[in-house]
Amino acid sequence: MNCCLRISFQFHLFILLLLLFSTPASAHFKLNLNVRIFHVEHLSDGLNVYMRLPMPYLVAHLLGEIDENGFPSPAPYTSNRLEEDKLVHYVEVQQLKQSTDGLALLALQGLDLTVDGKNVDANAEGFRIYKNGTQPNFATLDDAQKSFESEPLFDSFEQGVYVGDTTVDVLLRYSSESAVYKYALSSNLNPGLPDQDETANLILDYSPSGVQVFRARGLLQEPVVVTRSVFDAVVTFIKEGVKHILEGLDHVLFVICLVLGAMHLKPLLWRVTGFTIGHSITLSIGFFGFVPTAAWFVPAVEMGIALSIIYVAIVAVLPDFKSGWQQEKNEWTVVSVTGLIGLLHGLGFSFVLQNILQVTSPNIWQSLVAFNVGVELGQLLIVMAAVLVFYLISLLGKSATKINRIIVAGLCAAIASYWVIERGSGVLANI
Repeated sequence: MNCCLRISFQFHLFILLLLLFSTPASAHFKLNLNVRIFHVEHLSDGLNVYMRLPMPYLVAHLLGEIDENGFPSPAPYTSNRLEEDKLVHYVEVQQLKQSTDGLALLALQGLDLTVDGKNVDANAEGFRIYKNGTQPNFATLDDAQKSFESEPLFDSFEQGVYVGDTTVDVLLRYSSESAVYKYALSSNLNPGLPDQDETANLILDYSPSGVQVFRARGLLQEPVVVTRSVFDAVVTFIKEGVKHILEGLDHVLFVICLVLGAMHLKPLLWRVTGFTIGHSITLSIGFFGFVPTAAWFVPAVEMGIALSIIYVAIVAVLPDFKSGWQQEKNEWTVVSVTGLIGLLHGLGFSFVLQNILQVTSPNIWQSLVAFNVGVELGQLLIVMAAVLVFYLISLLGKSATKINRIIVAGLCAAIASYWVIERGSGVLANI
């Protein structure tokens, strides 16, 4: 019994800590995108790497010494300004015009590519720079190559552009004595940006045997091993699907409440199935763009997800407060509503996938299915963990089970209520 009590206490403490520590981070450098794309072209004597990334990744860690006013000297190819007593960073266009490969060299220094565990000769071939919203497509190798067919344009930077509103394309050449079959890609850049651990890295490998797509999250400090194996490529998207749902607090709380309200295995399976069908449909629909594009839509979906947590939390405790509640009679209603709620969560998943893939990317269905499989596996892990914890608590007796259900549902509903207010303000701000 003491073990069950300890588990119950730790579980409730865990839910409470999620509430306390779900606050956003901040930093000096503004970052409006956190996606890096690598197109790797195989040649008979090496590799061409076309890379697109936000400029802060290349310069944020290169701020200089602090001056007498308490401000650091500018990073390369940037200038500092004070706006409303805050230090902001602008692109220094004159420096870029004088340097034909400056940003490309920074990218080369920050990228580690090894073949058979050994470094290979590398050169920075050039860069292109764009104000966010003006950059050309970069979904395929052809798109990446076209980015370097014309001369660099700096007109949009003459009036001043934030570093955080700037995207850089880089071309790097890695030479080898023969064709490369397997290589490892990693990065030593640690710019200290907000949410940099959530950086989405998409690696598209173009070899004579076909195109493989690899996915990794974070700063790429751990090498991604790229081979011509379809299985290896699929596994990277499955892993990201698992990570996404496990690290998405709103999805976790929803599944916990889903388990909490199912008194037996059969209704639990039906609820999870309804949720799965719903979000599988809209993950694809949302990804391919068959949804509104208005600014209010994304925060509206996120607010709807928060409301769905409140709904399943209420359903979970209804049998404890409503004596006339007939579980079996109302189960199909709950399953149907859960399926509709799954449609909302699927849109949320699709927004994440849109950040790293474009509809014209190679092997799009392979990547889409693998990501969805990962989401399902992550959901299953949450269900299994919650079932185990709730079972152990049930050993304490019916009274303990009821108290646990009320506490967990209440905490989840409290967190979701805060999100409804926060996300609702985002909807109103964009109408």
